[in-house]
This record gives sequence, C-alpha cells and structure tokens, in this order.
Amino acid sequence: MTESDPKADLHLYLQFARDALLWKLEGLSEYDIRRPLTPTGTNLLGLVKHVTSLERGYFGDTFGRPSGEPLPWLGDDAEPNADMWATADESREQIVGRYRRAWAHSDATIDALALDATGRVPWWPSDGNEVTLHHALVRVIADTHRHAGHADIVRELIDGAVGMSEGNDSIAPGDSAWWEDYRSRLERVAKQASHVA
Repeated sequence: MTESDPKADLHLYLQFARDALLWKLEGLSEYDIRRPLTPTGTNLLGLVKHVTSLERGYFGDTFGRPSGEPLPWLGDDAEPNADMWATADESREQIVGRYRRAWAHSDATIDALALDATGRVPWWPSDGNEVTLHHALVRVIADTHRHAGHADIVRELIDGAVGMSEGNDSIAPGDSAWWEDYRSRLERVAKQASHVA
C-alpha cells in the first residue's frame, strides 16, 4: 500500500473538477456557452465565472493572499447575480483566462500553507468565519464539482454531450434509440408511480 498525501489528494480532486468544467465549453459557439437553459438562467460561461470568484475568495482573501486582479462582477455597484453570466463584452478567452489565473493563485496558496493553516472568510459572520485550508479545500472542491455537474446537465441540453472528460462519459452504453427507449420507460414508471394517466 502506498502512502497518501492528503493535500495532494484534495488538490487532485479540485483539478478534476476544474478540468471538467472547462471541458464543457469545448466545441460550442458563443451563443451556446452563454445561453440560459434553466428558469434561473444557468449557463456554462456563467458557471466558470462564478467558480473563479469562489477560488479567489477562499484561497486568496480568506488567507490574506489577495490576487490583486479585480473581479468587476463582485464590486459594490455590481448587479445581483453578476457572477453567474457573461456580458456581451466579456469574451470566453477573458473569462477562461481569469479562471486559469485564479487556479494558479489558488495553487500557490495550497502549496504555501499547511492544511491546518487558518484564515477568515470575509463574507461570513465574524463569530464563525475562521477556517483551515483543509476546510476551504473541501468546500471549494464540493462547490466546483457541484457546478461541474450543473455544467454537465446544461451541456447535455445543448448537444447531448455528457461526462467528466473526453473519453470518460461514465454512462451506460447505448445508441440514441436505446436512450430514447430508456427515457420513455422512465417517464412511464414516473407516471405509474404517481398515478398519472
């Protein structure tokens, strides 16, 4: 049995989620990466913008290591939910580049600090805002994987593509006819269980 490095393990799972989220943008038009596909407006580029904020906050400001790069969507004059969508003037390259710079900044914090190093989350109530790097890592991993899951569903709604990475769709094998039959069967079961005709 090999020795495990807890920080390296956590970092690996964070990177899996980062990569999965960006993979969801590949091969799509500007329209498709921006289009809102849920009643609350969830869209692919907005998810990337949002997790950029998460990383900057939890691995930067929380540990007294601000990046120095402003995030305009978090400014005092920003409209509500401005971190969840991209304006027409914000390019894919700008948003993805900013996310990659947030990774580098986060990775420097993760490398520099021990898992038990403490920081304070500025936007949490002051009587309960102290966290360890370990806590921050777990939280950001959970949030990023959650949003990568959102992105997976949004991407499936756009063009049917699913999975965590190229070559790893993690779903049962089947052609479009098999999936249509499967979906129809689930619809019948749902109606049957709820006694809907």
